[in-house]
Amino acid sequence: MSNDSRTGVAGETPRVDGDTIELRMRERIRATIEEIVEEELAVALGAGRSSRVEERRGYRHGTRERTLTTTLGPATFEMPRARVVAADGARKEWRSETIRRYERRTARLDEAILGVYLCGANTRRIRGALAPLLRGGPLSKDAVSRLVGRLAQDFAAWSERDLAGEVVCYLLVTLGVREDGERIILDMRMAGEESGASWSEVLASLVRRKMSTPVLAIIDGNPGLHTALQQQWPSIAIQRCTAHKLRNLTAKAPARLREELKEDYRRMIYGEDEATVERARATFSRKWKLRCPPVMASFDEAGDELFTFTRFPKSQWKALRTTNALERINGEFRRRTKTQSSLPSSDAVMLLLFGLLRSGAVKLRRMDGWEDMPRAAARKIA
Repeated sequence: MSNDSRTGVAGETPRVDGDTIELRMRERIRATIEEIVEEELAVALGAGRSSRVEERRGYRHGTRERTLTTTLGPATFEMPRARVVAADGARKEWRSETIRRYERRTARLDEAILGVYLCGANTRRIRGALAPLLRGGPLSKDAVSRLVGRLAQDFAAWSERDLAGEVVCYLLVTLGVREDGERIILDMRMAGEESGASWSEVLASLVRRKMSTPVLAIIDGNPGLHTALQQQWPSIAIQRCTAHKLRNLTAKAPARLREELKEDYRRMIYGEDEATVERARATFSRKWKLRCPPVMASFDEAGDELFTFTRFPKSQWKALRTTNALERINGEFRRRTKTQSSLPSSDAVMLLLFGLLRSGAVKLRRMDGWEDMPRAAARKIA
């Protein structure tokens, strides 16, 4: 009978569970971190440890102990110290770019902490929820505050980022679509009211950040936004949200006629092609002009802008008929802010929303018909 030293009992394989694997991985973290920073320092000095070269750019002078908390728990290691020669010839203390001077946690762990915070947890609950990751690593209220402060800096940079060449075709004024169909938020801000002045400020910001003239704007019927769009881009095509308009129409109709009205409206809006939509539109107008004049007054208010989508490729109609993509985002924001009972200011709200977007907690689905985006963007919409 063989006696394999790798087994506890002859012929029996030792049990290796998840905890054992993580323990062994943590034991190797120290050596891995030290290897990484040593390679970084060697590049900065132009020489490895104990190497004798004439063109070296500085010298080591000992180490200092550092602790970095990773997703496998805290790891204590020796951070090398060195003096390096700068481009101007001056000598300065070497600073690692891999593990920065005041960094106490890895970026991935910080993202996990922010993610729990953005779901409404306080510091005590964060420590409890992430205990398996922190494994005794420090996490103070000030540390969470610093993370949120860093998020504020990232949001300020995001709000001023250059938009030149970012988007091929634009939807919802501040919601855009890349060439691969991925939706992106172009601008996000709070305003006291949805006035023309507020929307003009948003559009001016987009132009200042080099966004080119949009092909189409899909709006919910807000008059301030409509005016601001026409003033900023007189040639822009505008699509009125068909879902918002249906709600307006049913509010004008007696209760006994609402289901019939909805059926006629949907038959018109969801026609198979442009000709079918136009025939159904004529039928709708004749019928409801007699049955309910207030309905027709509201319907005529939108005019041709309710049917702009028919001028685009059929593959995109579903995405262009409504502001549903933006409504889903707004709904998710409302749901998330309800879980945060202590948001002291509008700035705190904006940071929460930006954090949800950046962390991927709020996802933007790819636009239907995106393959036809170049064709839609290139054509002139009369």
